[in-house]
Order: sequence, then C-alpha cells, then structure tokens
Amino acid sequence: MAIVSLGKALTNIAAADPNRPAVTSDGVTTTRAELESLANRMARAFQAMGVKQGDYVTIGLPNSAKFYAAAFAVWKLGAVPQPVSPRLPIRERQAIVELANSPIVVGADSEAHPGRPCLALDWMPDESLSDAPLEDKIPPAWKAPTSGGSTGRPKLIVASDPGVLDDEGDPGQGVQRNGVMMVPGPMYHNAPFSYSSRGLANGNHVVTMSRFDAEKTMQGIQEHRADWMLLVPTMMLRMWRVADRESFDMSSLRVIWHMAAPCPMWLKEAWIEWLGGERIFELYAGTEAQAVTIIRGDDWMAHKGSVGRCVIGEMKVLDENGNQVEPGTVGEIYMRPPAGRETYKYIGAEPKKSSDGWESLGDMGYMDADGYVYLSDRLSDMILSGGANIYPAEIEAAMEEHPAISSSAAIGLPDEDLGSKVHGLIYLAPGETVDLDQLRAFLAERLVRYKIPRTFEIMSESLRDDAGKVRRSALRADRVNADGTSKI
Repeated sequence: MAIVSLGKALTNIAAADPNRPAVTSDGVTTTRAELESLANRMARAFQAMGVKQGDYVTIGLPNSAKFYAAAFAVWKLGAVPQPVSPRLPIRERQAIVELANSPIVVGADSEAHPGRPCLALDWMPDESLSDAPLEDKIPPAWKAPTSGGSTGRPKLIVASDPGVLDDEGDPGQGVQRNGVMMVPGPMYHNAPFSYSSRGLANGNHVVTMSRFDAEKTMQGIQEHRADWMLLVPTMMLRMWRVADRESFDMSSLRVIWHMAAPCPMWLKEAWIEWLGGERIFELYAGTEAQAVTIIRGDDWMAHKGSVGRCVIGEMKVLDENGNQVEPGTVGEIYMRPPAGRETYKYIGAEPKKSSDGWESLGDMGYMDADGYVYLSDRLSDMILSGGANIYPAEIEAAMEEHPAISSSAAIGLPDEDLGSKVHGLIYLAPGETVDLDQLRAFLAERLVRYKIPRTFEIMSESLRDDAGKVRRSALRADRVNADGTSKI
C-alpha cells in the first residue's frame, strides 16, 4: 500500500509515462505530462489569488482536460474541488459560492461574483508560471459536490475521506490501472466526477465529451478500446436507438456501470441481450454514500427491476409512522453507514433522520425477502391521484419506450376531482411526430388506466440533463397558478 495525495498521484503517473494519453475530450488528447504541467501552473495562479489548504473552490467548466487540470490544481493546494454546471443560472451559482465561501470561481464572468476573483471559461494561467511540482499537501476532503435534492435549495455534500488514494492497490469496481475509461457524463455530477478523476489518478486514459452524443460515445469506445464505461439510463436509451448500433465494436468493454436514475426494465433487458449481463452493473446510492447496493446484469435477470442487495452499510424500509414494513411493502428507504464510519457532512442542510438515527434521501421502494431492493420513486415526486400512489418513473419508462419519444417527465397537477391528475411532458426525437391518441393506446398496453396521463405537452427541449436528471418539482411549479390551480 502506498497512500499518496491526489495531487502527487498525477505527478507520479506523469513521471512514469509522460506521453501516455491522460484525457481525450471532443477528440482532443492531452498527455499526462501536459495535464501535470497545466495543473501545476493553474495551482500557482490559484494560490496567488488566495486559495489555501482546506478551501472549497467552485469549478464551473465543461468536460475537458482543462476541467481535470483545475481539479488537480485545487488538490495540489490541499483544497477541495466543488464542481458545478457551467450552465448554472447566476443566482443559483451565487448561492452555492456563498455556501462554499469559495475564494475564487473558475468558469465565471468577472462581474458574476463581486469581491471574488472570477476566471472566465477561456482563462488560462500565464505561461511564465512554473510547471514544476508543488509542495505536497493533502486536502481534508476530496470533493464537495452540490445537490438541491427535494428542497430546491442548494447544499454542499462534503466527502469525509481526505484527498488521497492508494496508488498501488485495486482501484475497485472494475477500474483497472492504466486502462481506458469512457465517461461521457457531465463532471459537475458526482458519479462522473468521482470515478473519472480517481481513475485518472490511477493512470487511466479518460475519454469524455463536452456534451453527450450517443454515436460519438460508441466511436470513442471503438477508437480508444475503452474497457470501462459509466452511463445513465438516458444515455443508454440514446445509444440503443443509434440506427447502426451493431456496426460499432464494443468488445473491449469489460465493465459497464449505470446509475443515478431508474432504468426502464425493457431497456435494461435490451442492453443485457446486446452486450451480456456479466458486463453490466447497476449501483444505487446517494452522493452521501451511507449505503450502497450493486447488482450484475445476469443476477438482475433473476430479480428484474431490482437495484441489488446492500453491499456497503445497511438499508431498511419504513412506513410514514417510522415503522419497519414487511418485505414487498413500499415505504421510504433509510440507510446508515458501516459502524463507526461517517461518509459525508452537509453544508446548508440537515439530513432527514428516523428516530433511531438512520437517514433518508427521500427515495421510495421496497425490499424482498432475500434483501433485494426495488425503487419506486422520489417521495417528493410521487403523485397522489384519486387515492392511488403513482410513481412518475414508471410512467416515464413507458413513454420513453415509444420510438418517437426521446425524453419525458410525468408530474401531478392540481385537479378538483382527483386531487392530482397525471400530466405527461414529452420531447420528441429529431424528425419525429406523435399522434396523442396513438400514444394513449401505446401506453394502455403498458400501464393501468389511472396511470396514463390525462393531458400531454410536447416540449421544445430535452427534459433531462446530460446526467439523466429531471427536475419534476420545477416543471410542476411552472404549471400551477399562485392560487394552487392548474394552468393546464
């Protein structure tokens, strides 16, 4: 075992093989030596602007070698990277920067955060700055991603682990040393950032892109012989619908992970048939990482719809009164980490806890008699219509099975008779049209009648971001009047 700081890990891999590719983004490849040089110059620039050990540093850059250089520059100073979307509205980013008390903001216009140095998207450190390694420092936490969760108010989720890794041990979860990772998701989301940055520190060549493209993802796998890939179900759907999907060589892939959103069962089965269940893994956990479930594709075929059994920490399902429910009964999922371990802390929020100290992320689901966990949906997104609990993810999975629909959302809107009515929002694939009566008939083959949306709305842009997330609460708020009645 050789524990080193994350900053030192980059220095080490650059020294070991300086010309090996480190990052390929949008077809442009940066070597280890080039990344190390840029990270060291960035670190010196950040240091001159006041960044010191233990600071949270907000980074709002698109996927690129520059993003990774900025993250490693922060680690090299013993500080904590705090990634955000480069497309985040200014007011939302201001709230996050205030929470983080970030001394600088990387990827923001100079006027956006008065009193703080802001480095624009095209900023680069002065060429005269030294690119030699810096004094080695260890960050007290290795990341501090953000989440709005069900409240809509931002919070920081600060990892409990310091910014170190074992650069001789097994990286875990199928990641090789000196392998090739395809990670097309946005780095401002926890999973792409966590897996790719640590994979990079373990010598992997990370292949990514500034915006997900299904065909370019498959081209990248084929060209660079990627052996490990991380996806969300939205990406899986778009890749599955590439017309000449079978023409791409996917044989180099040993491990394919998907997470972050529910995967429709039909789509999961299609991927298992395409690439083999032994290569496909699903993980369920929050950024908080109190507990984790994992399931491999061939095991999933025997437990369809499950996200697996708990392999780290513990989970249980409670009813609205805080009582543990019987196997097969839907309730709210609560978690706790292994004994004696803390996995995170919040800045700007408090965790939701049961009376005995277990924590909830707001997910609904059930556990079977063998301990396999099945998710229903977010508690905050559940639709109560005519006395029935309706889970949007089930409706969205059915809508997105329709070949004309690229992405969708199901929300509950106020209804005088039912309390709430199901409203379906759909974004069509390029060049497609849909007849709503035909869509209703299509859904009637997949959903019980009361789950079929009463109304539909065709959207002009995708309903999910690059990480497969959909903000149902915001969509609902836009369609409800101040007096609580529906606009639709």
